Amino acid sequence: MNRNITRLFLTILASLVTAWGQTAEGVIQAAAKAMGGQDRILAVKNLVLEGQGTDLDQGFTIRPSDDVQAFFYLLDFTRRIDVANGRMQVEELRASAWPFAAPRTVNTLAFGIDGKIAYNQARNGPARASEAVARDRRIQLIHHPLMLLRLALAPGAHVANLRQAGNLQIVDLTTAAEDKVTVAFDKTTGLPVKATSMTYHPNLGDITKETLFWNYEEVTGLQLPKRLKTKMDKYIELDLELTKNTVDGAVGNLAAPDSVSAAPLPQPRPENVTVQEVSKGIWYLGGPGDHSVVFEFDDHLTLFEVPTEARALAVIAKARTLRPGKPLTQVIISHHHFDHAGGLRAAVSEGLTVITHKDNVEFFKEQVVRKHTIVQDILAKNPRPLHIIPVDDEYTLKDKSMEVKLFHVLKANGNFREGTLIYAYVPRDRLLVQADLYDPNWGRYAWADVFLWNLKYRNLTVDKDVPVHGEVESFAQVVKTMQARPNSLLESPLSQ
Repeated sequence: MNRNITRLFLTILASLVTAWGQTAEGVIQAAAKAMGGQDRILAVKNLVLEGQGTDLDQGFTIRPSDDVQAFFYLLDFTRRIDVANGRMQVEELRASAWPFAAPRTVNTLAFGIDGKIAYNQARNGPARASEAVARDRRIQLIHHPLMLLRLALAPGAHVANLRQAGNLQIVDLTTAAEDKVTVAFDKTTGLPVKATSMTYHPNLGDITKETLFWNYEEVTGLQLPKRLKTKMDKYIELDLELTKNTVDGAVGNLAAPDSVSAAPLPQPRPENVTVQEVSKGIWYLGGPGDHSVVFEFDDHLTLFEVPTEARALAVIAKARTLRPGKPLTQVIISHHHFDHAGGLRAAVSEGLTVITHKDNVEFFKEQVVRKHTIVQDILAKNPRPLHIIPVDDEYTLKDKSMEVKLFHVLKANGNFREGTLIYAYVPRDRLLVQADLYDPNWGRYAWADVFLWNLKYRNLTVDKDVPVHGEVESFAQVVKTMQARPNSLLESPLSQ
């Protein structure tokens, strides 16, 4: 019996050794051979990727449970890579794939990364981008099979932790520059099929960036993928279908401009908060970016909207100065989009109860418990539990001093803005507080019919509009502006 167990153990061990191939370094060597050979890989000077695809506009879905987010069509895409020096420049001609507020939705983006210096091309010249942008662009640069193998074969690189998952062999790579990436290889072909890196998102916290590679083709002795798809957690971030891979073509100088290299990192803008009393016990907290509103009740204050962490902390601090004897206890969050709920975790850290549509509840719970270890935000430093009040079709906050009615935006004529959007109405003043239904600065109003239909359905008479985006106006001016501009949902972004 013992002999049989020993024989079985040795058989399993031998099969495992065969299945695992050699070592982590051996898997890299096999992949280099499959891609065209180590000498050929190391001889490459530059690489150009050209094609089309889609690019994510992160944080914008109809409902928070949706996997498909708003995105841009990449009508033309070019990525130039200086392989030896770790530089990349990207040019995109893109069009929004959803109706939005601009009369023209086709635009060109140009940006780059040189080592750990990121920059954007703008009308007034190149400008340095933040460390967070640089971190994500460096991941984009590295997440290509040729770059991965170049980095893995370079002096100072370390590959380890060989393991198997189905038909994949997986290793952890730490580059000489201390980039950390997990790479998966197809056991049959030896080619890289997936790269995974950890990074940080201010709303989602610690996230994975995973790029898949497939549809390889032979180009001047190298095997290169024609399809690349990057996911940010569950969301498809970048999906590229290449029409051409060019090795060692003319790419020009991909180094960061001297003005960028010499420039300091951009600093966060100051969160100046202006105060405008739009009616008794109602204040409009303005300033750069998105706005918030404060309602005064008998014994407490309630805030409407917390766009980002920095903005949320600033408006919360300002709100507490308006009536020092009354605590700020609640925040109404109109919907789940990141430019409106980005300050959720900050609000929770300040002890505010969150009021939002019921279909945001599970998403907000997930946001609050997500890990923020790569960068610690205010809630990671000051953890508190989430207290939340769900709103269904309507909800009323009322005492002797104030009445605020909250309504869910309903779908109208086959068209709606966000599935979880709520707005506030103060009957005493016939005052409307809304987000993303109207902004006087928009070039068109794809949701004009939804906006007006919902007010009529609720039998609301509005005299004054207090928007999160834009300026306070009479409602008569709101209607006049919408009537003067295009409002069709069916306009194609490619026909503008």
